[in-house]
Amino acid sequence: MAKRTKRQQAILKRRIFLSLCSCVLIAAIALLSFVIGSALKGDNGGNNSGGTNSTPKPEPIPDKFATVISIGDIMCHSTQYNGAKTADGYDFSHFFKELSPYFKSADLAVGNLELTFGGTESGAWRGFPTFNTPDQLANAIADSGIGLLMTANNHTYDTGLFGMKRTLDVVRNLGIETNGSRKDETEAKYIVKDLNGIKVGMVSYTYETTSATQTNKYLNGLRLSAEAGPLVNSFCYAKIDAFYQEAQEVIAKMKQDGADYITFYMHWGNEYQRTQNTWQKTIAQKLSNMGVNMIIGGHPHVVQPIEYIYSEDGQTETVCVYSLGNAVSNQRRSLMTNNAPKGHTEDGLMVSYTLKKTADGTVTLVDFEAIPTWVDRYLVGGKYKYTIYPMEDLEQAKTKYPNIASKLQESYLRTKEIMGKGLTEAQQKIGCEVTFATTEQ
Repeated sequence: MAKRTKRQQAILKRRIFLSLCSCVLIAAIALLSFVIGSALKGDNGGNNSGGTNSTPKPEPIPDKFATVISIGDIMCHSTQYNGAKTADGYDFSHFFKELSPYFKSADLAVGNLELTFGGTESGAWRGFPTFNTPDQLANAIADSGIGLLMTANNHTYDTGLFGMKRTLDVVRNLGIETNGSRKDETEAKYIVKDLNGIKVGMVSYTYETTSATQTNKYLNGLRLSAEAGPLVNSFCYAKIDAFYQEAQEVIAKMKQDGADYITFYMHWGNEYQRTQNTWQKTIAQKLSNMGVNMIIGGHPHVVQPIEYIYSEDGQTETVCVYSLGNAVSNQRRSLMTNNAPKGHTEDGLMVSYTLKKTADGTVTLVDFEAIPTWVDRYLVGGKYKYTIYPMEDLEQAKTKYPNIASKLQESYLRTKEIMGKGLTEAQQKIGCEVTFATTEQ
């Protein structure tokens, strides 16, 4: 049997502990019932003229648990696919090899696909500003254990309507679900995932580059066709009330479909800014007011803070991760001297949350963790390879990967400075273990 990761062990220990608690409670209830039943029989003098009641009492329903992991922007610049080139195709398996155990230990792993698989029909492979990526990256994503890709972002339409639809075909044919863009209007804008009996409603939205006077949608400066426009979940800052109305309708439909917990994935904010802007804060509060439980953001390409938000009516408590940063890209410190000279585009977060559902149907957030990640770029045979490294425990990561220990520490401390305080506050309010290490060395 393969050695379990620290995260797998932690999840297993938590579930075993909670299951033992449930068993102790069940035993206590059974003992109490026996004592009360014996007392009642004693009051009747042992007379049971009505015969023995042979109807067994129903067994208590055990608690249910579900864990969801999310990573940030999956990108593929030209240096990345050139480095993955092999004699007979492309091999991107090095991207996720260190994260795969985390993905496979969760009930669902989610990523943001910030590129398109437009195929050779859409022209040559290319990176920024309009991504067209070899299909083999989709295979690496599927093999890693990611089961859901969010496809609503500013690069959704980089290869037009054909490429947008082809992207969905490529990943769906590998067994990966998608949300954010659709092949036709009969598909729902959202999904409700049944994870171990807990139904989690999920939906992703991206900002538009549309102005207040324009009627067509624009993404990445590209005008969407009349057919494509309705197939992308998007919002316009200049027409924000229309988004709020649509969000309320989507939430209502999720609940009609039995959603116990609701997560919004938002592609928003300012690129390379390490703090959330006013629009992000305003939209997050509005979504909390509507009953959204979790908000996970992307697009800035750097990590942004975590905030615990209360709805204005006091009915909902929302965890908001304003930006997960990059999962993988070629946005290196040496190339980002104007926008991110300190290396923040090499950093990311892997966010994990665990839900618990009790016998009465109540669903609560019982665990929340944000694990810093760093992307290494290294030469193999004259070609650049990329690997994402997790830092669930900084000292263990430095010991496991000694050749990059100093780089991991730099990344860890950059990320800690941005989101450490908000993560700790959120974990304290949830009542779960405070996991983010405070090591400063």
